[in-house]
Amino acid sequence: MYGRTLGVLGLGKLGTKMVHLGRAFGMNVIAWSQNLTPDHAASAGARAVTKEELFEQPDVLSIHLILSDRTRGLVGKAEIGRMKQGAILINTSRGPIVDEEALVDALNRRSIAAGLNVFDQEPLPADHPLRKAPNTVLTPHLGYVTENAYREYYEDVIDDILAWRAGNPVRVLKA
Repeated sequence: MYGRTLGVLGLGKLGTKMVHLGRAFGMNVIAWSQNLTPDHAASAGARAVTKEELFEQPDVLSIHLILSDRTRGLVGKAEIGRMKQGAILINTSRGPIVDEEALVDALNRRSIAAGLNVFDQEPLPADHPLRKAPNTVLTPHLGYVTENAYREYYEDVIDDILAWRAGNPVRVLKA
């Protein structure tokens, strides 16, 4: 990956971690999101680019956005069409951010490759076209299932129960 370009779509907590991974492999890292400033990108170790440049330049494009009205379908036919021949699209964020029909078309034409663990419909139906698409790696959306994540989760649950029993609840949501 040394010398290649990593594009990061969404430079929040997870996107910033992706920048560090790319730089550890000697990649040039570029980023774009709707509210990204050049200063924030630079502080994360990336270079801010336009949306068009984000799809045209990277060898690997990794998506790190929340799903909202602004991001649903953000990666559509036009954006996928701008990607380099052989570029890799990684989506571990939310399926509906990427137009699945446009993605399947690009994969079947072998213009790009993809690594996905999120889909419009989960679990992915057995007859879904993504299951037969070339240049594709599909995994379940289980990235959070790690020993450390569960250890932290269960410790928090114990703390919640003990605090509630003591009459001093913590992490209380207020309406």
